[in-house]
Amino acid sequence: MTDTRTFAAVDLGATSGRVMRARVGPGLLELAEAHRFPNTPLRSPDGLRWDFGALHRGVLDGLRAVAAAGGAHSVGIDTWAVDYGLLDADGALLDQPYHYRDPRTEGVAERVRAAVGPADHYAVTGLQHLPFNTVYQLAADGDRLAAARTLLLMPDLLVHRLTGTVGAEVTNASTTGLYDARAGTWSKELLGRVGIDPALLPPLRRPGDPAGTLLPHVAEATGLPTTTPVTAVASHDTASAVAAVPAEGPDVAYVSCGTWSLAGLELTAPVLTEESRAANFTNELGIDGTTRYLRNIMGLWLLTESQRTWREQGLPHELGPLLAAAERARPFAAVIDPDAPEFLAPGDMPARIAAYCVRTGQRPPEDQGSVVRTVLEALALAHARTLRRAAALAGREIRTVHLVGGGSRNELLCRLTADATGLPVVAGPAEATALGNVLVQARAHGLVPDRAAMRRLVATTQPLRHYTPGGDRAAWDAAERRIGPA
Repeated sequence: MTDTRTFAAVDLGATSGRVMRARVGPGLLELAEAHRFPNTPLRSPDGLRWDFGALHRGVLDGLRAVAAAGGAHSVGIDTWAVDYGLLDADGALLDQPYHYRDPRTEGVAERVRAAVGPADHYAVTGLQHLPFNTVYQLAADGDRLAAARTLLLMPDLLVHRLTGTVGAEVTNASTTGLYDARAGTWSKELLGRVGIDPALLPPLRRPGDPAGTLLPHVAEATGLPTTTPVTAVASHDTASAVAAVPAEGPDVAYVSCGTWSLAGLELTAPVLTEESRAANFTNELGIDGTTRYLRNIMGLWLLTESQRTWREQGLPHELGPLLAAAERARPFAAVIDPDAPEFLAPGDMPARIAAYCVRTGQRPPEDQGSVVRTVLEALALAHARTLRRAAALAGREIRTVHLVGGGSRNELLCRLTADATGLPVVAGPAEATALGNVLVQARAHGLVPDRAAMRRLVATTQPLRHYTPGGDRAAWDAAERRIGPA
């Protein structure tokens, strides 16, 4: 009799959340959506916040659907990085967590850098500079911290709501700017220099560690037994996605593409050189102590915000027709840097793209199809530039690019990425994050022996598409020169 078990993966993204139910066994990896719910930020007088109550209810509804479908052997939770909730002495949430796109951190990095120089900070954490990194958010919090006793990153906050336990899973902890990449611990020296009480930060957990069992009221609300374990997974959604990349080896690169594109390499040790810092590459933890050496790229946020704007304006906004129009649009009519700061906040993205083009001496895209093509070409160029630079800094050669996540469904983006990199692209799985979440649970509970077996299971059970590079190499090189040096 084969050992087949069911696992629940809670996977929260910046625009939606879902609870997935997966069956895992010898040669079997099946994933089904139990429940999906929106993740809509709250706009309040004091800033942009996450609606944590709604997220918590969505998770409970999803686990109730899992219970109705037969239950789960374990539950795992992954979310985005950097954001957190603050608990008081009684374990109650002080207020709704801030959204990383809230502008309260503007100018804060300069204050932190006065206490810890950029080179010193990078030498400890190896973290890419992003204006919303946790360390800068904490520096912006000021008096809010006085009433706080515990800081929990978003996935850990949900684990706490389900189990009552307190911990910090390391793949997410490594994104805070407070984690020592060499020692594998919170950096007390950095905490002291930026004025953060080390007692705020909970003990660290590793992917696969037990994180408790369901509280009685959670069991009652969901229909799952109180004995149901919650297992720590790679709780940073990108770490879970990379865990499900269906290949491993020194010549493989990945792009985890969704709201953000995370492009990089899986290494056995961080790259903490000054050259790496100057190139703004990050060293974040993956499973089994690996390093996700990557750089954040703005990602499909530019496209989804454009679609939202067009919907509000009463214009066509369905993805299929827009991509068909982009196929017909003239290549490289405009070239943009997707990481330009004006593209970070929510707003009228087509208007911002047009303003960028005017500012850089280009004619703005003339229609919706041209806007979409401009965005996808920009992402493909950013993927190529980032991976080429990562390989040089890490002393690696890349032979294949694996593009996983929701962006792997976008055939035009996959083909453009192959053309821009000049490398074959393997697209899929689209559900890499949920699959990585499930597979870490399955390994912790004895169904999969190791990381290589996890990835073989993905490769043999999930649909993958292959793209061979083509296109006009000279045109891609000319487009890259229009952006400037990497």
